[in-house]
Amino acid sequence: MTNDWEEIYQRAKEKWEALEASPIHIRIGTPTCGRAAGALDTLKEFREKLEKEGIQGQITEVGCMGLCFAEPLVIISKPEIGLPPICYRNVTYQEVKRLVDGFILGDDPCLELALGTLDLTEDAAPYIPEMLRFEIEERLVLRNCGYIDPQDIDHYIARGGYLSLRKALGMSPEQIIDEVSKAGLRGRGGAGFPTGRKWDLCRSTKNEMKYIICNADEGDPGAFMDRVVLESDPHSMIEGMIIAAYAVGAYEGFIYTRMEYPLVLDRLEQALMQAREYGLLGEDIFGSGFSFDIETVAGAGAFVCGEETAMIASIEGRRGMPRPRPPYPAEYGLNGEPTVVDNVKTLALVARIMGTGAKGFRSIGTPSSPGTAVFALAGRIEQIGLVEVPMGTTLRQVIFDVGGGVPEGRELKAIQIGGPAGGCVGKEALDLPVDFDSFKAAGAIMGSGGMIVLDENNCMVETARFFLDFLAREECGKCIMGRLGIKQLSLILEEIVRGNGREEDLNLLEEISKDLAEGALCNLGRTAPNPILTTLRYFRDEYEAHIKEKRCPALVCKDLIAYYILPERCERGCEHCVLTCPTEAIVSDEKTRTKRIQQDKCVKCGTCLEICPPEYNAVIKVSPPDRIKELEAKIGG
Repeated sequence: MTNDWEEIYQRAKEKWEALEASPIHIRIGTPTCGRAAGALDTLKEFREKLEKEGIQGQITEVGCMGLCFAEPLVIISKPEIGLPPICYRNVTYQEVKRLVDGFILGDDPCLELALGTLDLTEDAAPYIPEMLRFEIEERLVLRNCGYIDPQDIDHYIARGGYLSLRKALGMSPEQIIDEVSKAGLRGRGGAGFPTGRKWDLCRSTKNEMKYIICNADEGDPGAFMDRVVLESDPHSMIEGMIIAAYAVGAYEGFIYTRMEYPLVLDRLEQALMQAREYGLLGEDIFGSGFSFDIETVAGAGAFVCGEETAMIASIEGRRGMPRPRPPYPAEYGLNGEPTVVDNVKTLALVARIMGTGAKGFRSIGTPSSPGTAVFALAGRIEQIGLVEVPMGTTLRQVIFDVGGGVPEGRELKAIQIGGPAGGCVGKEALDLPVDFDSFKAAGAIMGSGGMIVLDENNCMVETARFFLDFLAREECGKCIMGRLGIKQLSLILEEIVRGNGREEDLNLLEEISKDLAEGALCNLGRTAPNPILTTLRYFRDEYEAHIKEKRCPALVCKDLIAYYILPERCERGCEHCVLTCPTEAIVSDEKTRTKRIQQDKCVKCGTCLEICPPEYNAVIKVSPPDRIKELEAKIGG
């Protein structure tokens, strides 16, 4: 254990340079997304194969580069043959032998498995030149993700880590707050509140005890930005958190995450332990006289605990429920003391701002929203994963140039932004720039960065129902508007997708939404109507089709569709659908041997559609279900 920074820094640099110069260096991504795709089996296979072949290679477990669609991701460096590192996609354990025999033992780079080569930007962020997305992305938060070992603090230090903290501790707290304010940093947790103003409010209070909380309670469906950052580069957030604590005068900090993120908890505990060993946490950090330490708190996974006052209640050991504001936590927070609550990405950007300066940060993004935005791309999109783009990049660029567009040539229908209480915008909003104010004007919110792409096969009424159902289940029940308003909206949507909607329901949805937005206790309740209001704004015709025609245009809502076998396409010798139907609803005509679905027995599971061989493609969905009678009448049924 030592707190001699020069010695620590020099040793870390030498360790990193030795690793980079290794004749064989294999980076394997083992974050949660990689593990789900089999990365631990790939890792095991590489280790066994190298040992068996007697190869003196280095294997490093790294985090996620954001290319979740390509996991398990493997990067192999073999500098002696004069090629740059090569990045391989979807490397399961079966591909390991091919890579070891072909590239590591031989000189065949196995390009059929390659995603591209790996290079570094001027800022030393890794990128793949062969992928268009990296021409648009600007990686500030994700700079180290997928490139360093998150379990080794020396990797972070060797790439400039904790130099921003060292610089900050040589400044006055007021100078730091001024620098963050000049940078125009706005909170990346969703609200976009100016970070410098929040810090200044907390610092100006006279209390001796103050706290910093990192909000890592990521509960939005389809969102995984904070998880990836903490699994891949935890020290970037920790460094920003220490700077924030010094700026506002806090001596204790908490990272609030959820038990559903076990790898995050492991990585954080390890990172905090290493920071303490190097004297970066604890007493007299860098000999500055400033002392600070951090604890982790694992919540039970309640969505409402993402709201800062509910989170504070949970840390205090009480049930996680929000309270009225003001006073805001910056004045009256944890244990009644001034408390700053910042998101993971906000704190990671603080370390970057202190490194590059406010001017450098402001050179990226838009005047009102400087810097970058990190999004988790999910849903109907080719390249599922994380992206980090400058604020002001259009949704079109994010979806098509970075995310690769909608798979299988299907048509983009909508983009759901900002989590379950965010909003859905239609394809006419594709040229909308990504920033806090533009999203708000379009009726959506930035949220913490979840972005779900929907295509022509998604029903917008069902999408709104899904998110309202989620919010109703996660609602804490403290305020009447939240408890009854969200539930009522959910019940009305439930009736509409079942075909029981009434024309007056649309006005009722809008009236309740307006009351909820004005009367709910917390932001989660006030923003809950967003999925309804935005889908009504952009897709009102779908609501009207459900109510007036009892028809689901996207053929999704179960009560409004029926399955039908086209006799002219049905292959008479084929029995796939008959044999797999779980309710024996499909029968063969004794004379023609064509198949027919008995509608009174059909449970609409869709098995017949899935099992019908693509060369026949005989099973279709129709809506409304009454159309079956017309179709059967045409063939004399």
